[in-house]
Amino acid sequence: MSKVFTIAKGLENMGALRTGGQGSVYKGRRMGPIISAVKLLPTPIHTEDDDDKNFRNFQNEVNKLKKVNERPNPNVVKILASGLTESGSFPYIEMEFIEGPDLEELLKPPHDPVFTIKEVLKLADHLANALSHCHMVGVKHGDIKSNNIKYNIHSGNYVLLDFGLAIMSDEQRRTSIRHAGAIEFMAPEQNTGAMYMATDIYSYGIILYELLAGQVPFPLHDSGETARNAVMIAHMESPVPDVLALRKKNLPAGWTEQKRDIEMRVPKWLLTLISTCLEKDPEKRYLSGMSLQEALFDGSLSTGQPAVSLDQLPDKAAFRNTKPALGATGVTYHQGDKMHISKPLFFALMGMFAISLITCGYLLINQNLPPVPIKTTAADTTKKDTDTPKQATVHDYHSKERANDSAAQQAIKDVIDGERQKAESQKKADSTGTPQDTSTVKQPDNNP
Repeated sequence: MSKVFTIAKGLENMGALRTGGQGSVYKGRRMGPIISAVKLLPTPIHTEDDDDKNFRNFQNEVNKLKKVNERPNPNVVKILASGLTESGSFPYIEMEFIEGPDLEELLKPPHDPVFTIKEVLKLADHLANALSHCHMVGVKHGDIKSNNIKYNIHSGNYVLLDFGLAIMSDEQRRTSIRHAGAIEFMAPEQNTGAMYMATDIYSYGIILYELLAGQVPFPLHDSGETARNAVMIAHMESPVPDVLALRKKNLPAGWTEQKRDIEMRVPKWLLTLISTCLEKDPEKRYLSGMSLQEALFDGSLSTGQPAVSLDQLPDKAAFRNTKPALGATGVTYHQGDKMHISKPLFFALMGMFAISLITCGYLLINQNLPPVPIKTTAADTTKKDTDTPKQATVHDYHSKERANDSAAQQAIKDVIDGERQKAESQKKADSTGTPQDTSTVKQPDNNP
């Protein structure tokens, strides 16, 4: 594809930023100083007829992407526009241009080959927040890799980029993944073109593994088809190499012995989280960004373990409309370091303290008052003197929350089962030459 072509009216093409088999990214500019990144997909759509399957799929996925921007998130790139190019009818997505290095660049000289534990936890929090935000509106990314995550030098946030794979049809996705995808970051089920929310979770685990170990668990040594197949088979069958052994091997030689010793103390809960993300079976992983974020939050509160920090909160207007990251609780610290408490934790502690004072005051004032009588009904008229009103407990609240979460988890499992059946049907159709039923898998009702 030539560098010189018209993207869309009012959108100037300023040259290629990155090219690849899954599409090319160009630098774009609209009227004025607004700079953007424009992802072009490699397969054109030559009709805008609603009866055309590829165009209909494109429109459906674009409509999903619009929901990503309904509530701004500091860890998700803003989608500015989408459509078909004036030249060639190639699908494109225009996104904000994030100034700063990507993770791939941050792992190369002059940078250290591994991240510190504190920085891994920060990235883990930011990326989990991004996935939770996307999954909550039904968007699966499908192409999470180290050069699709950038560090925004202005905000200090890690930002998830490039939703190109999300708007491909199933057929386009299968072809693209097999021949051009970043095979080192792919989940086992992507070999058949399947893509679930749990697929993003697997790639998330690969990212954290790479930052700790200095390399992915199953590296690609050359771009040949044989090497690619070997990596995909490893994803499907091979055990994940010990991340701590690789981290010890790849720690920078310039670090002091004390720092090397500290940086080998990776929290056990974090290792467990990564291990769960890298399960071969998608149903054994965290099923969505929301459940991943909950696990990150629970782990960060483990006794004696480092906590997670969200250094950069969205502005007040955005914060009112965005669920804050569940992992935003504190930072890793060691003896002699200053301990910093993040804003969400500070306000939570102050709120708990205020509630405790009010409760104690109420009990002191009302300690001699008789208990409030239980309201009786026709079916319950045998009230005893020893009856006391039943109080709602924290356990009751959490039980209700967990029941709601279980219902949501079951709904996600139903979606995975449906998508898996669809992928198996496609695989059988490919082998027998029988046309596949292209009807959309019905999404379960998530309402309890």
